[in-house]
Amino acid sequence: MDGHVVLPFVVATFLGGFVSGFSGFAMGLVVSGIWLHIITPIQTAALIAGYGLLTQGYGIAKLRHNLSWQCIWPLTLGTAIGIPVGVTLLTYVDQVFLRFGVGVLLVIYAAYSLARPPLGPFKISASTDIAIGVSNGVLGGLTGLGGVISTISCQLRGWSKDKQRSVFQPVLFAAFVIISISQLVAGSYTVETIKLYGIGLPFMIAGIWIGFKLYGSINDETFRKTVLILVLLAGVSLIVSTAGLLPISQGHLERCSDACTATHPVPTTSLHSVVISRLASGIAEFALRA
Repeated sequence: MDGHVVLPFVVATFLGGFVSGFSGFAMGLVVSGIWLHIITPIQTAALIAGYGLLTQGYGIAKLRHNLSWQCIWPLTLGTAIGIPVGVTLLTYVDQVFLRFGVGVLLVIYAAYSLARPPLGPFKISASTDIAIGVSNGVLGGLTGLGGVISTISCQLRGWSKDKQRSVFQPVLFAAFVIISISQLVAGSYTVETIKLYGIGLPFMIAGIWIGFKLYGSINDETFRKTVLILVLLAGVSLIVSTAGLLPISQGHLERCSDACTATHPVPTTSLHSVVISRLASGIAEFALRA
């Protein structure tokens, strides 16, 4: 990697780690805004997946005493089911209208919630949680916003900040496991990508550590507003991407797919290889915003 590229790469890596350490999510949303200008989309998606296991794993370890598997498994199961469904639907759904519509809904929800007292708390059953998890995974597969619905659902229950993170972070960790396996099958973890991971690793760890330290000093209301601001930014990023003003656009995804095919050519007669390539492209989009 050239010297003039290293600085923005490690700065973005540190900021992504800091935001994830502080809020428990949105690392991919932060780093992709810079990484996509200096490294390839395939490398960006693979690095986000790899670092995602670290950021979510750290949060789970720090909040292990608050873990409640009774609350975690329904959302995790639903998300695991929903991701491949969402990726499959990419072929049949108009991405511009979908992204714009979802973006507007997220902006309205976040803006309303920031201006008004907290909604809820709501009691949600395990069967409803599975349905929420499926919706979470489908939306992630379609738009790349992995974890947004599960994060919002945790907030609506009126839980403390630790309780919320102890549920939605394991769900995100499971999603990153699926993403990482898909990237591995697609051959995204090249020697160059692994080198990049090593370069950014100490900065990611430092960012996570500082972010989590700061998280420990805030109250539940500040955490609620932080999550809502990040949801608002996620919605805005979807809206702007429909106008082609962000690199995370359909054209960028097509280049991502082309790059994957160029790096790992697939025979035209191998339907299995084509399916894997298409799945990897959809999963890559999930990773870019997780």
